[in-house]
Amino acid sequence: MNDGNRGLVIAGAFAALGMVLAGWVLGSQIKDIRLADRYVTVRGLAERTVKADLAVWPLSFREAGNDLKATYAKSEADSQAVLQFLAAQGIAKNDISLGQPSVTDTEANEYGGSQRAANRYIVQQLIAVRSKDVEKVAAAVQKTSDLIAQGVVLGGGPQYGSQNSASYVFTELNSIKPTMITEATRNARAAAERFAADSGSKVGTIRTAEQGLFTISSADAAANSDTGNGGYQADASIMKSVRVVTTVQYYLQQ
Repeated sequence: MNDGNRGLVIAGAFAALGMVLAGWVLGSQIKDIRLADRYVTVRGLAERTVKADLAVWPLSFREAGNDLKATYAKSEADSQAVLQFLAAQGIAKNDISLGQPSVTDTEANEYGGSQRAANRYIVQQLIAVRSKDVEKVAAAVQKTSDLIAQGVVLGGGPQYGSQNSASYVFTELNSIKPTMITEATRNARAAAERFAADSGSKVGTIRTAEQGLFTISSADAAANSDTGNGGYQADASIMKSVRVVTTVQYYLQQ
């Protein structure tokens, strides 16, 4: 065999070898792609029942009359009655703040029309409680009828809030976030393993993971139901339900 033919044979051999290698690489890539397409999406839930650690209670009240001086004096007497009531309930002074009085002259309202109000002056005041002692605040809220019995008109209009209900807040969410995320992820993997077992596969590594939002609502299922009066405000419950759902995709292996 001359040198020219030998060169052609060698070139042909290398070409054939290259085609074999290319086919093997392509087959391996296709296999990898198919394996990459095998994954399952699952969700894991973690839930905790916690107690609120902060109570916020706005107490608004107002007096109305035609003599500004007398009306303001009566409002100041109401203010002292509210402060004495809070002290009697064991609410600390440092947890109480006094707002500035607001005076409305109904005759100065150019949009009031021709009909005159029964009282010219309306004096509104707000005393706010912000306390870590949620139990004391909750107990005091149940006794506001004592103030009404003294002639204190609770509820001071839109800027003060038409209700004098307390809100209870859980402020330590960051302290339980890590363990709840771990639990939710663990529950997601358990769900993936059940799915894999049913399909004759094994759970591999994580493909993607997404942490859901933490939600805080009332722990009282009955309170969460619709009351027919606009529903229930979760902040009015001392006991809270903290919940998070994680969404995880796992590769599946044969």
